[in-house]
Amino acid sequence: MNTKPLCYTKVKRELQMKEYFSIGEAAKAAHTTKETLRHYDRIGLVKPSQKDEWTNYRYYTEQDIVRLNTVRALQLMDLSLQEIKKVLEYDDLEKIIDFLVQAEKKADEKIAALQYGKSKIRLAKADYERKLQGQQKLQGTFLKAYPERVVLLSDTLEKPTLDNLWNYLSHFYDKVTPDLKEQFAFEDLAGIYTKNGVSRLFAVCIRYVEIDGLKVLPKGKYLCAVCAEENREQMLQELIRIARTNYGVEPAFTVQLVIVSGILQWKYEVQVYVEP
Repeated sequence: MNTKPLCYTKVKRELQMKEYFSIGEAAKAAHTTKETLRHYDRIGLVKPSQKDEWTNYRYYTEQDIVRLNTVRALQLMDLSLQEIKKVLEYDDLEKIIDFLVQAEKKADEKIAALQYGKSKIRLAKADYERKLQGQQKLQGTFLKAYPERVVLLSDTLEKPTLDNLWNYLSHFYDKVTPDLKEQFAFEDLAGIYTKNGVSRLFAVCIRYVEIDGLKVLPKGKYLCAVCAEENREQMLQELIRIARTNYGVEPAFTVQLVIVSGILQWKYEVQVYVEP
């Protein structure tokens, strides 16, 4: 018949007389792991008050757990386990108290530094959230490469209307003198050219000779977005802001191509020149 050694019976009896905690319970109370407690035991940092010689089970008292929590707190102060062990082995209690007072001051300084860092993180987070919101507002924004385009600006028309859009090419042919009309041809594409706050309707030239009112739209990349009449100005201002912020460009002009989307309906492709 198997019999348990006397030491096992002794430990069980002592555990009944005094409250002890298993290694799992002690690890949970100290917010650490059982393996960490075994390591502390091996290096002599925190030894359990009882250790069963038969099962090798470790048992911890409330005082042991206080010591464990002290170790964990000092670790947060970037002290090594050897430094912590040296401090806790002081015979002079006043020295231990003085050390812990200094550690508490350092903890306060660390908390203040972390709070300052947190405030900076919040500011950065808010800034990136604003940028993200700006990007989300401009879903559909894209870069598009255009060749050089020559357009003829109207002297009087500032933007398309129901009255002028459906016969706008006749307006531009009338702008050309009779002897030059044969040398002009226009694409069926209207738009608005804006510079220095002045907007003019334009037609895109396929064939032309030099006359007053011609404007060259340079070859290169344009930041573009499609929008309706009601948010055209808002979209235009947002594209200008992005051109300044993301591309370091101060747009000298803007283009708003007219896109016919249905009977008596149209949208705009807003364009801001950003790269040659």
